[in-house]
Amino acid sequence: MNPEGIKTLGQLKKSGYTARSVREELRSNLIDKLKSGDPIFQGVKGYETTVIPAVERAILAGHSILFLGLRGQAKTRMARLMTDLLDEFVPVVDGAELNDDPLDPISDQARAIIAEHGDATPVRWMSRTERYSEKLATPDVSISDLIGDVDPIKAANLRLS
Repeated sequence: MNPEGIKTLGQLKKSGYTARSVREELRSNLIDKLKSGDPIFQGVKGYETTVIPAVERAILAGHSILFLGLRGQAKTRMARLMTDLLDEFVPVVDGAELNDDPLDPISDQARAIIAEHGDATPVRWMSRTERYSEKLATPDVSISDLIGDVDPIKAANLRLS
């Protein structure tokens, strides 16, 4: 969606915007790239008939993906390139720490902002590059560190990114 001119919750509602899950974003944007012939995993060599089609099928089917392999097999590169399949921008409640979806906020803070401002609630457009971060997997890393903390309120209180 093009965020031009949409700066409030009311304008967002009037625009007809509907939120999509990450899986839906990946799938829809992959389909668009396949139709247009745009490269998807540009710079990844040697996997054109093996890994890349398997990853594309997994995305189309909505499957979870786990890259396993030895060092130097393009796992990180492919994960980084998958972010190009996210929507270019998504709306978030401006001022909320958790970047809540304005149409379906989950944090008390975002709900309070919306309760106070209603349709005048400010909306910020977050780019796909802001939505992606990496975590180096060292021996002290837990599964929740890799997948994400399941308690967003705890993450906000601890000011985790």
